Amino acid sequence: MNDKIKTLRDSAGMRWTALLLLALAMFCAYIFMDILSPIKDLMQEQRGWDSEAFGTMQGAETFLNVFVFFLIFAGIILDKMGVRFTAVLSGAVMLFGGLIKFYAVSDAFVGTSLETWFTNNLNYIPGFDELGVSPFYRGMPASAKLAAIGFMFFGCGAEMAGITVSRGIVKWFKGRETALAMGSEMALARLGVATCMIFSPFFAKLGGEVHVDNSVKFGVVLLCIALIMFVVYFFMDKKLDSQTGEAEEKDDPFKISDIGKILSSLGFWLVALLCVLYYSAIFPFQKYAVNMLQCNLTLTPADANTFWGSGSVTIVQYVVMLMVAVCSFASNFSKKKGVKYGLMGLAVIALVVYCYMGYMRGTAETIFAVFPLLAVAITPILGNYVDHKGKAASMLMIGSILLVACHLTFAFILPLCKGSAVGGTVVAYVTILVLGASFSLVPAALWPSVPKLVDEKIIGSAYALIFWIQNIGLWLFPLLIGKVLTSTNPEGTAAHELNYTWALVMLACLGVAALLIGIYLKAVDKKKGLGLEEPNIK
Repeated sequence: MNDKIKTLRDSAGMRWTALLLLALAMFCAYIFMDILSPIKDLMQEQRGWDSEAFGTMQGAETFLNVFVFFLIFAGIILDKMGVRFTAVLSGAVMLFGGLIKFYAVSDAFVGTSLETWFTNNLNYIPGFDELGVSPFYRGMPASAKLAAIGFMFFGCGAEMAGITVSRGIVKWFKGRETALAMGSEMALARLGVATCMIFSPFFAKLGGEVHVDNSVKFGVVLLCIALIMFVVYFFMDKKLDSQTGEAEEKDDPFKISDIGKILSSLGFWLVALLCVLYYSAIFPFQKYAVNMLQCNLTLTPADANTFWGSGSVTIVQYVVMLMVAVCSFASNFSKKKGVKYGLMGLAVIALVVYCYMGYMRGTAETIFAVFPLLAVAITPILGNYVDHKGKAASMLMIGSILLVACHLTFAFILPLCKGSAVGGTVVAYVTILVLGASFSLVPAALWPSVPKLVDEKIIGSAYALIFWIQNIGLWLFPLLIGKVLTSTNPEGTAAHELNYTWALVMLACLGVAALLIGIYLKAVDKKKGLGLEEPNIK
């Protein structure tokens, strides 16, 4: 109580305000990232995007990060220019890309000379076509091509924002609640996925007519808010530096000489492969999950003249979702058992209410929106367990098993429930919640393992390489899922009648590969004493 507040960082209120600004910016970015995912069927009906066009456009998000190495450049910009400049720059780049994507899917683009140009051009990209990695293809709708270009810019900004936010949290919370701050930021950002699933179709169908550009317009408004959050953070961060009298703290630059040291580590390669396999089975799946449910569930959308079919139910359900997230997350940090279990009980009740509302509304997007809720609840629990008990490698193996089980359930069991509205919905809810739980094992067990595998001086370089490898999967698999759907379904198949079996089997195979690597990683850890099974706190 006698400690004097000397800087903004010494004030808990200001520290958490800075975190809130950064977290809200990433929350908005996560919403835009999947803004078209819940309305894939509408994009096919309104803009002629088949599964291949949709998948190619979605994969474009990470194209520049992978093939132009922008991810590495983003790290260099962060190192040279500091946190606050890079934060504002990333917000501006995201907004720029978002505006391009909005114009591409809007009615204003239809029938223009620009649409004609995109139809007749970018059908062959020298070099990239020969390698089979072109972000476009002959016959791809013009709107999808331009949207892909916008999504490329957005992806550059989003990746830059991700590493900048992490660095900003370290700057404001060093020596304090760093782990809690990072966990809180991640939890809020993941709620963006649920927010997107609930509100994207809501805005697309607002007013009784379908306008897909309304969804993207909603996302662009949020990107404007994200940029404002970064600008406000800029002035807070600048004030902090003026108080400390220090220059901006910057990471060590990514050095080419570091690559040899990192790539010579077998443990690094195993963790990097686990990362790309695991994330490739989750994030690309999110982009197709709503349409997959539409094709495998017997859903009867509520009558628009009833409460369940009205716009107000969207707001009510979203409030219930926030109650689940807040109560479940807060229960992890309550020291009083009565309060702890009371919050957990409220979270469970709210979750049941949320699921019931999703069933009554009869829409796939409100069912899949439950995906991040269990992850928000258990991520702090898993992180705390790894900190105090260890077993990171074992947890990664468990996560891989759950991943395989969920995708195979979607592929083979869920279709058997078609015709049973209640049975199919229950299977879908349980599987989605378990998949979200398995996703929590990655940040809790995988990311804290990296410092145990490489020298402390090159941790930043190691993370940069892992992110780059991860982005390869995030580029490739949305595209592959689209191609598999196109090749395994007859031409002209309706958007709600696609067979997702083989696409889901492909994702399950990623989980099997991750499990095998996890088993090998545990054996290597035992043999070489990497410390992956040891607690972080000793």
